[in-house]
Amino acid sequence: MSAQTPSVSIPADEPARLRAITAELGIPGFVDVHTHFMPVNVLDKVWRYFDAAAENGKRPWPIAYRFDEGERVHRLRELGVLRFTSMLYPHRPGMADWLNDWAADFAARTPDCAHTATFYPEPEAGAGTQRALASGAAVFKAHVQVGGYDPADRLLDPVWAQIQEAGAPVVIHCGSGPVAGSHTGMEPVAEVLARFPRLRLVIAHSGLPEYAEFLQLAEDCERVCLDTCMTFTDFTEATAPFPEELLPRFAQLALDGRVVLGSDYPNIPYPYVHQIEAIRGLGLGAEVEAAILHDNGAVLLGGGC
Repeated sequence: MSAQTPSVSIPADEPARLRAITAELGIPGFVDVHTHFMPVNVLDKVWRYFDAAAENGKRPWPIAYRFDEGERVHRLRELGVLRFTSMLYPHRPGMADWLNDWAADFAARTPDCAHTATFYPEPEAGAGTQRALASGAAVFKAHVQVGGYDPADRLLDPVWAQIQEAGAPVVIHCGSGPVAGSHTGMEPVAEVLARFPRLRLVIAHSGLPEYAEFLQLAEDCERVCLDTCMTFTDFTEATAPFPEELLPRFAQLALDGRVVLGSDYPNIPYPYVHQIEAIRGLGLGAEVEAAILHDNGAVLLGGGC
């Protein structure tokens, strides 16, 4: 860890605080659609990127849950998370297939993790998606910012077509935060949905910072959801606050089944409980909170959670 990167203090009573929340809301636990598990060499590179944030003129970003894989899984379960994902993503051609092979193995040995897959715009993308679906992939990850690709690239047409037919959700980081990319923003996603209107897209980070635009997109497209990943936390509110006037529409979307819990665990610069308490701090009511923290994600990912 960089000497300039502060550490994160994880409260000893974190599991107890989270259990108290689930008991109060009458839910069995949390369903988190946006957690990261990936090969060690890939995750190490991700962590090095965040470790160097301050040196590169960005906000310091300490990794709160910097443990080995087994400990990270154990802690997530200890926090009351019943179902989660292994969000992973390629940044170059020829990478998606071996990431998908790793994710298939991880899902096989981690039954509470929804089998996650990914893709990249390349001639082999359609065949790779076919193999992933045949092996049991239940949710996909697309990272437009890191991948640096246009989600409307015609090389992805067979990918979107197969995923749409399968009805699998795609958690897509397409908003322009924390750093804008060449193809971030709503327009490329709207183009994809114009061609594949039955896609089940989950907009990561609620579309940060284009909250209003992506909320409108979800209202207009009945199969589009938002995830709460890092949204409403002190860390995000400091630079990209969620507009208070949008909260009634956000709450209604949650009641309609289309806001789900996401966290970015383990790559978060604060304790996991802070994300949950930030959502509860909005004052949206127990029905909305239960929908976001468990019910909607349980429907999206399945698995009997």
